[in-house]
Amino acid sequence: MGDYETVTYQDAAPGVARVVMNRPEMRNAQNLQMTYDVTAAFDRAIADDAVKVIVLAGADPHFSAGHDLRRSGKSELGKDFPVIGTWGGFSEIAAHGRYAREQEIYLQATRRWRNLSKPTIAEVQGKCIAGGLMLAWAMDLIIASEDASFCDPVVTMGVCGVEWFVHPWELGPRKAKELLFTADFWSAEEARGFGMVNHVVPRADLAAFTLALASRIARMPAFALKLTKEAVNRTLDIQGQQTAIESVFGLHHLCHAHNQEAFGMSIDPAGMPASVKK
Repeated sequence: MGDYETVTYQDAAPGVARVVMNRPEMRNAQNLQMTYDVTAAFDRAIADDAVKVIVLAGADPHFSAGHDLRRSGKSELGKDFPVIGTWGGFSEIAAHGRYAREQEIYLQATRRWRNLSKPTIAEVQGKCIAGGLMLAWAMDLIIASEDASFCDPVVTMGVCGVEWFVHPWELGPRKAKELLFTADFWSAEEARGFGMVNHVVPRADLAAFTLALASRIARMPAFALKLTKEAVNRTLDIQGQQTAIESVFGLHHLCHAHNQEAFGMSIDPAGMPASVKK
């Protein structure tokens, strides 16, 4: 239960589990293995009644460079990896297969992480790009180091933002549009100003500060923590967050379908990362 290829699991302090994405050579880019390793590690923490708070971190130097778009040998959902969502049809052709696959590995996986019953904290340093935002945004709190920066460059690839579209909630509508339209990097202090980040601390203090905050929260009654998280999440859902995410996911796939017809691939090659073009 404790063996993972791409993450480490730590009993960091009484009541606190720490899950560390451990692909530093790939800047913790999220491949399929990491998606399911993170899920398995979170499930382990949820099943352990001694754990009251979960921290998600990334091995140095960066929190996460986003999705790893390169093909690997292990890619068959339901065979190489267990299905955690409610969609099938991963091997279907054209839009059907792509939509089903991204429902599983992006939309439903991220929703599962967002809805974990226990409080979660993202510990973010260095770069947090595109799919890395999804990892951080799915957590309840975000603590960032002073050198952290955030970016969603997916519009440059001909797609309307990452699959977990909470930009307007995290940044407000006007700043969400600016982030997407420009693909600029924004600093941790800027993100804190928008309300996206809870605290900004020196890089050397990041792990200790996050653990101290997690430990303070872990001293609270477990049931009250769970219901308080549920109360805030339900309020967001009543405001329409989940419906909006589902709606924009469809627009996201309209972009993919357009790019496939126009360029023969699901993203615009003009904005494709150099590592994927190889």
